[in-house]
Amino acid sequence: MSATGSVLRSFVGANGLKRAAFPALALLLALSALVLSVLVSLWWLLALAFALALLGLGLHDMWQQRSALLANYPVAARFRWLALDLRPFFRAYMVEDDEEGKPYSYEARRLVYERAERASSTHPFGTELDPYAEEFVWISHSMAPVAEPEKDPRVRIGSEQAGSPYAASVFNISAMSFGALSANAIEALNLGAKRGGFYHDTGEGGISPYHLKHGGDLVWELGSGYFGARDAKGRFDPAQFAEQAQRDSVRMTEIKLSQGAKPGHGGLLPAAKVTPEIADTRKVPMHQDCLSPRGHAAFSTPVEMLEFAARMRELSGGKPVGIKFCVGQPHEVMAVMKAMRETGILLDYIVVDGAEGGTGAAPLELSNSVGMPLQDGLIVVRNALVGSGLHQQVRLAASGKLYSGAGLAECLAIGADWGNAARSFLFSIGCIQAQRCHTGTCPTGITTQDPARMRGLDPEVQGQRAANFQSATVEALMEIVAAAGLEHPRDLRPHHVHHRISASKSLPLDHIWEFLPANALLDAPEETAYARWWEAADPHSFRPRIDLGVARARAPGIAEADY
Repeated sequence: MSATGSVLRSFVGANGLKRAAFPALALLLALSALVLSVLVSLWWLLALAFALALLGLGLHDMWQQRSALLANYPVAARFRWLALDLRPFFRAYMVEDDEEGKPYSYEARRLVYERAERASSTHPFGTELDPYAEEFVWISHSMAPVAEPEKDPRVRIGSEQAGSPYAASVFNISAMSFGALSANAIEALNLGAKRGGFYHDTGEGGISPYHLKHGGDLVWELGSGYFGARDAKGRFDPAQFAEQAQRDSVRMTEIKLSQGAKPGHGGLLPAAKVTPEIADTRKVPMHQDCLSPRGHAAFSTPVEMLEFAARMRELSGGKPVGIKFCVGQPHEVMAVMKAMRETGILLDYIVVDGAEGGTGAAPLELSNSVGMPLQDGLIVVRNALVGSGLHQQVRLAASGKLYSGAGLAECLAIGADWGNAARSFLFSIGCIQAQRCHTGTCPTGITTQDPARMRGLDPEVQGQRAANFQSATVEALMEIVAAAGLEHPRDLRPHHVHHRISASKSLPLDHIWEFLPANALLDAPEETAYARWWEAADPHSFRPRIDLGVARARAPGIAEADY
């Protein structure tokens, strides 16, 4: 009784009554509705029921202890929660300007939507960007543009050790797993890949029936969980791998070391989302948590990783094999190069995932603060390949926040051979950036396993939209290539891309970053900004062979004088 009295006393007086305004009004409405229902009409009983419900809610809020704000402002505090829930939608639709939205601006999303619909994506009255603002980027054109650039530029992937090389498009669908995406979303993306002549990366969730239904080209990604190619203890199963990898639609295989959104984190698909279909695809028990460990069990050193890759290539029938990772410590990248040179085992390609990427949910600290952004990581790997004399055999791909021909051109100028994208392809099949990917309540049926929600996503319609978007983006890329006086995207170079440093200064990329000449790390590593990273690289360990702190290792592009 004393506790009850204490709660009620806290709302005595003008200030207390103001804080409890909603319960007080509910009490007043209840008494009035009771009298009116007796004297006037029984319809007032509806108002009485509403008032009693509101009063009950107010009394509950007064006595609950979970929220101090709700205890002090019963009912009223709930409007704050409602406003916070609606805030992202009001900002997206009413407050943000065209360039303000995160992670993708309205202008970026609109560009994808227009291209997916085959609507005109031309822009009237000039750019709305400030060309004198820092970080403004432009691509240098030529006085002698090319009249007829290639219409469908392709990239041959496959070293001399690959028996079945693959001619890939310059723009493809990045890794997104069945389980993270719905069956209809996977089917739509693969149908788009089939119609557009580009590839669809499976993500680490295995090859589902929806990846195979339309026969679009697949890159099968194998993560630390070895989903779709694992035994009962979660170890790599060569027989299962060979059976899947030798399918005609699987054109390449890929070892996932890390991803941009959460490098070094692994992942977990909760038991509630492990449906019978997902369990069968991943070869895991139904209705149990599905864990992707932080690291691989099949190898622990660069040399062992290459031996595993060679085994995958053999089991697949000679199809190209590559690795995907978000760049972290540069000496590890150099160690992979040294391992290839020491063993003679070549990767066929490397995909660099930028830290700004990520379709799934991840801890905020990892998304915001771990891993190199795409451009920085791409430059490190490009220099490692070129400096170690491996770039003629090992292809390089960029995977990150790509949605336009201009962004793709910038990555290709840095040194990538092609680009992959995930979120922009999700936009093409209907994503509205509601950012409910991890809740199972995706409003467009893309990132959910709820049949009622995914029903609204028609693979036939959305698959064509994905194909339209890819085709229009490649066409825009080739417009840029032709304007630069080139015939193929592989001819783009760092000097074609300019970054504004300040209002009065701009520089081409090769004046901002160091781009190593061929074999520089073999011939004279001490003359490069990568000298200490190269010295620290050990092909038999991912650990540095020297103390980098003592060695005062320099980050790429930073002068010794800056330390």
